[in-house]
Amino acid sequence: MRHRISGKQLCRDGEHRRAMLRNLAAGLFEHGQIETTLPKAKAVQPFIEKIITTAKKGTFTARRQIVSRLTDRSIHSWVADPSVPASRKDNVYFDLPDPSDIQFNRYGEVRKAPRLVQHVMTKIAPLFADRDGGYTRIIKLGKHRLGDGTDLVLLQLVGKEEGPQIGGGTSRRREKADNRTAFYAKLRKGGTAEEAQDSDSATAVAEPVEEAPSVEDSPADEAAAVTADESQAEPQETKEDQPNDEPKDEPKS
Repeated sequence: MRHRISGKQLCRDGEHRRAMLRNLAAGLFEHGQIETTLPKAKAVQPFIEKIITTAKKGTFTARRQIVSRLTDRSIHSWVADPSVPASRKDNVYFDLPDPSDIQFNRYGEVRKAPRLVQHVMTKIAPLFADRDGGYTRIIKLGKHRLGDGTDLVLLQLVGKEEGPQIGGGTSRRREKADNRTAFYAKLRKGGTAEEAQDSDSATAVAEPVEEAPSVEDSPADEAAAVTADESQAEPQETKEDQPNDEPKDEPKS
């Protein structure tokens, strides 16, 4: 039995599991969001939260603790890589370094670039200065990995996230919940159920669609319209107004 053993093994031994968590955390700190499986995202979330909480202290001791948990390395070297498309060089979480600040040696190895621990201390920790925990969130993408079919999720830092979960329209389920809350709120104020239903139905009526402004008619169209109006204005002769030339029968004596 696994008594007093916390966390998931993820089918890996201790060294492999710790290395995987460090790499996942480093990728999240570098890009702001990563796509991974649901068990891995749940396993690395507490690891990331503790690192950010430690970085918010801003002391030299906190820096040494982060170095002991993360593998300090060069990051954002792909900004100066010409093989990476420009569409993948945009980041909504923090400003990327200028490509001229990143240097390579003649063998293509990175010689000068931002460091991971310094990035966590100076750019990520200030984002959550007024937030006590809850620095990450998991979004289910509705996709499955080829092979085993496990669920794929998006693990990202909160605060500057985008997508339909934030900026999209309200769902039908949310509208029903809001209507239910408003209905019972009116009942608590002393109104009857019929009055609450009438007010809800009145608010649910769709607003009339405004007619589009008509385009000014050309002179030819105006002349045709005037002619049509004059022809309609002329009185049409009815059967009673038409003259009857047939002789009327005289009454017999």
